[in-house]
Amino acid sequence: MPERPDYAALIAGHNAVVERMNSGYTGLPVLTQLLEVAQPALGAAGMAFVEFTPAGGRVIAATGAAEWAVGWPLSPADPTTACLLHGPRVQRIRVDRFTGNLVEELTRRGLRWLVAARAETGGRSVGSLHALHPTADGEVTDESAVIGYLASCVAQMYGDRTGLPVPGDGPVAPALADQERDLFVAVTSHELRTPVTVIKGYANTLTDHWDSLTDADRRRAARVIGQRANELARLVDRLLSSATDLGPGADTPATALDLAEALRSAVTDLPTGLRQRIVLALPADLPRALGDRVDLATVLAELTTNADKYSPPGSPIEISADADERTVAFRVSDRGIGIQPEHVERAFERFWQGESGDRRRYPGAGLGLYLVRRLVERRNGWVSLRPRTGGGTVAEVRLPRG
Repeated sequence: MPERPDYAALIAGHNAVVERMNSGYTGLPVLTQLLEVAQPALGAAGMAFVEFTPAGGRVIAATGAAEWAVGWPLSPADPTTACLLHGPRVQRIRVDRFTGNLVEELTRRGLRWLVAARAETGGRSVGSLHALHPTADGEVTDESAVIGYLASCVAQMYGDRTGLPVPGDGPVAPALADQERDLFVAVTSHELRTPVTVIKGYANTLTDHWDSLTDADRRRAARVIGQRANELARLVDRLLSSATDLGPGADTPATALDLAEALRSAVTDLPTGLRQRIVLALPADLPRALGDRVDLATVLAELTTNADKYSPPGSPIEISADADERTVAFRVSDRGIGIQPEHVERAFERFWQGESGDRRRYPGAGLGLYLVRRLVERRNGWVSLRPRTGGGTVAEVRLPRG
């Protein structure tokens, strides 16, 4: 660990970040680059930024030994969240001062100290920047001041609305609420219109031309109507679930389940065409996980449907799994168009689409991943996306061990 920050590297790296912003880059790529600059300059094992919203906190960017934590939620009731929100703006903290799953995972990975600084703009706390260390030995002179400065830089990105979400409180809330309502109307009207139009068209054909149609034509029309009705029912279920916490299984306590068996069972319920693309790679000794079979089936259906939509027809969709000391994980990997690093968190926002307007090549309401995250987190797990080496996307779900 250096005695002082490497100011030369820090200034050069910060200039590169500013130049990138001046070139039009915004959001998570810029934030991640800032963390990548700060980590070696401070001699930290890892860096992380937690974004705060009225619903709690979430790690939206991380580097080095903390990179695994991207996507990890922090409940508003978590004592760590309270400390970060209400303690001194810049503070040096022993990790074992707190309790909770995230703290236990940090300790397990040998990260025992952190320097944290709140990012504040307009009188609101938008997030917290952290430098993580394995020990407290050799405290870096001026580290707290540097972390405080960098947190202010991040806060300015939020204040300028340069690609980073703004928490839904304060004076921006009414405008954001209006935007979400308008987006809900636009998306639902578009996505509902397609199956309704098809059902109406085939129903009219059967009604008006029944006698002139062959038995094969009638069966085909009935099959299409059934398929589109199923799509419509699924879309309505997703819309209702996204608007309420009272979805199926909301009040069901988590139970210890055989994750490998539950995944195999869920695969059998997938549509035939999708099921034929699935490649299972599940270890025989996979530990039990705490969760709910209904939730798990929905999560797997959403993730594999996404993989099917964004990858070439016939290419494999792999479902793999493993475990560590505290969690059991499964991954859905495809060989499709992939995901941009700046979209790995935005993809979980309600109604978010990678493309919009006339450029949209893929249908959808932008609800699938939003629902996946809600289902996983209500079982005290977390879900994340990342680009797949060699092309495509990996969606990873982690659940507590049963």
